[in-house]
Amino acid sequence: MTEVALPIMSSKRLGELLTLFKEADSVELKLSVPDGDQRSAVAALGMDPLEAQIRQVVFFDTPDLALDRAGVVVRARRVQRRPGDAVVKLRPVEPKRLSPSLRQSPDFGVEVDAMPGGSFVASGRLKAPVDNAHVMDVLAGRRPIRKLFTKQQRDLFAAHAPEGLELDELSALGPIPIMKLKFSPGEYGRRLVAELWFYPDGGRILELSTKCLPGEALNVAAESRAFLGERGIDLGGVQQTKTRTALTYFSEQLSSGG
Repeated sequence: MTEVALPIMSSKRLGELLTLFKEADSVELKLSVPDGDQRSAVAALGMDPLEAQIRQVVFFDTPDLALDRAGVVVRARRVQRRPGDAVVKLRPVEPKRLSPSLRQSPDFGVEVDAMPGGSFVASGRLKAPVDNAHVMDVLAGRRPIRKLFTKQQRDLFAAHAPEGLELDELSALGPIPIMKLKFSPGEYGRRLVAELWFYPDGGRILELSTKCLPGEALNVAAESRAFLGERGIDLGGVQQTKTRTALTYFSEQLSSGG
């Protein structure tokens, strides 16, 4: 097996990461593949596009991204052949500062997202199922945004959003079509998830990810880097985040009247 070096991280950063692992419920290891390498990555990993599920995501924020600056993400998602979902997410979050009642909610979870190069962030997510048709009604202006979210989600929003900002005052940023594929390459021994996001300006982000328990994250990261590196997947490219790219694009469109 080809040796693939792990990113060098300062003792302080490593300590912060290990502390987050202890406080998190899960870890998601993510890698975005540069646009020019996406076709070769699909071939190298044996991905079958016909097995992918079609999804559609819309974010809600102000044109100047006031929610994003406050560390709040509000999102709804339509999913092919199954119910959609609505999410209120806090990112970044310090797990130890969360209220016990929120932390104990079965619908709330803390996850650490880690990317090549040693970057990582913890987020707290409150998720609930939603009818796909209701999301369409919101996008068409037939239903208020708040109706997509449960009382617990609305309370979480109110506690962390900028003072005075209401859900129904937000703008829709999107929607964005997505293809999502879950697959298990034989030699890897774990499930990988590939998400291809199609942005209105023609840009695309292909993200590969795998989830694991916090206690196994370092081993899974090493195994994943070795597996992907052996198949020619670029582990040193500039990492793009799906949410950040979407928020930036649609914020600019709203601000310019596009």
